[in-house]
Amino acid sequence: MNQHRFLKRSLAAAGGALKGAGGGKASAESVSKHRRAAVVRRPSGAEEGEAACRGRRGGGSASPTIKEAQSLSNSCSGSEPTAERRRRAQKLLAGLKKTYPEANCALEHKGALELLVSTILSAQCTDSMVNRVTPGLFKRYPDAKALAAARAEDLEREIHSTGFFRQKTRSIQGACRKIVESFGGSVPDTMEGLTSLPGVARKTANVILGTWFRKNEGIVVDTHVGRLAFRLGLTWSARDPKDAVKIEEDLLKLLPREDWTFFGHAMILHGRRICGAKKPDCAACPYAVFCPSAV
Repeated sequence: MNQHRFLKRSLAAAGGALKGAGGGKASAESVSKHRRAAVVRRPSGAEEGEAACRGRRGGGSASPTIKEAQSLSNSCSGSEPTAERRRRAQKLLAGLKKTYPEANCALEHKGALELLVSTILSAQCTDSMVNRVTPGLFKRYPDAKALAAARAEDLEREIHSTGFFRQKTRSIQGACRKIVESFGGSVPDTMEGLTSLPGVARKTANVILGTWFRKNEGIVVDTHVGRLAFRLGLTWSARDPKDAVKIEEDLLKLLPREDWTFFGHAMILHGRRICGAKKPDCAACPYAVFCPSAV
């Protein structure tokens, strides 16, 4: 039986039983018990380790009513009205501002070029490792001209510990050559200019524009943001949590422009601290009450 249909029938049965036994008013505790029995899961065969949250909610979060549980089911199936999905996104945004008020990019940098290079290095590498590598790198190669002119093997040696060092060297040097030749040695401050650089796609451009230039041109969708957007039912057109383009398009429709950069940074923090890929801590999550994947 389809999981969403099963959930709907379970909730309907729960509501009828509770009305008959309790004078027409269902208790939150009883509804929560029936909701846990019908776990909502978004199908996702594309990301290894992706699964619905398991375990009970904690932290004093209120249990959802039958109506709220039905709404959560709709968010998983894609039938949730945009206005309702936007309302949940706004509740999440307000919660993130309380939980992570100082959320910002974890990559240490003193300028746009340092942030650009660090973002390239962060692919398939932890931010902490990048932050250990970059001080020495920027001391030896302080500007785009120096990076562009460096011997590839020397640069590869400097960034070896970040992984994929040959490809990253090509991207860094290609971007720096373009910056020197086409932008006078300064990192461009537009989406068009940034994405014209070799090795720079929209996600990297969003990091630079939002974090350094304070321009909200998009939302950074990395592995954490993609995973959380899927679990929270904030995307309806993406194929899977790795479909960054579609996920970003959906998120942009739900959130106010002035919060795009903050939202990306805060979601990344929440993904690292609470909503991990393999073992999300739903009991500690303050947003579990309106998350369709939490039980």
